[in-house]
Amino acid sequence: MNVKDLLSLKGKVILVTGGSGNYGRCIVEGLAEADATVITTSRSLARAEATAAQYSQRGLDVHAMAVDQDDYQSMLQLRENVSSTFGRLDGFVNNAVARPVKGYRAPIEQFAESMQSNATGMFFLLRELTDLIIESGGGSVVNIASMMGMKGPDLSNYEGTVGMGDLPADYFFHNGGLINLTRYMTKMHAGRNIRFNCISPGGLFNNQPEAFVKNYCKKVPLGRMANSDDIKGLVVLLMSQAGEYINGENILLDGGLNA
Repeated sequence: MNVKDLLSLKGKVILVTGGSGNYGRCIVEGLAEADATVITTSRSLARAEATAAQYSQRGLDVHAMAVDQDDYQSMLQLRENVSSTFGRLDGFVNNAVARPVKGYRAPIEQFAESMQSNATGMFFLLRELTDLIIESGGGSVVNIASMMGMKGPDLSNYEGTVGMGDLPADYFFHNGGLINLTRYMTKMHAGRNIRFNCISPGGLFNNQPEAFVKNYCKKVPLGRMANSDDIKGLVVLLMSQAGEYINGENILLDGGLNA
């Protein structure tokens, strides 16, 4: 088969949580550019609709739905809305994250709030949408974690900055768990025509202070931080027929920082 056909997502319905965030917007864009029908979600329907409208104006097939990972009924309603509107689900990009914890010494209640959304709620939604993909005949799940789920923090990156470097423990905790949850789901659903993979990005440029960018980039063999386009080709690969023998993997996307 021609490689363009292998990478095509035409006829596929794919849902992206957190589709209005820095990585989420580019993931939505890449999947739609590969001809998928894409559902972008946010806690705020208005925010999801604004993202969908931006891409719809370019002729891309993007739709908006709301979901709250703190609310089980909201997640069940999302599954029902996808099923009733599109009749199927072929792929899920598990991208949404909440960040309530404000540093190492933050009130422990903030950590519990994070776990409710980023662990308990996330797994509930993952389980529900996995079932829908299987019922639809199979497909692909891509979990978006972080290199911080694989490595401890490099505090030297924050030298010369102000107000940076007090890193929240929950981020490292839940991303490490998500990486191994990917392997768990792969084995639990063996033989059901569904694949689970994880991407662990590192160093997305988001207008950080100049000192941080300088500290960081001198450690990266490519000499720069990631931009928002760097992830979308990999997501398309993992969702497409071109990647159909990649299963149970965690792919480190860090420009060679941890080589």
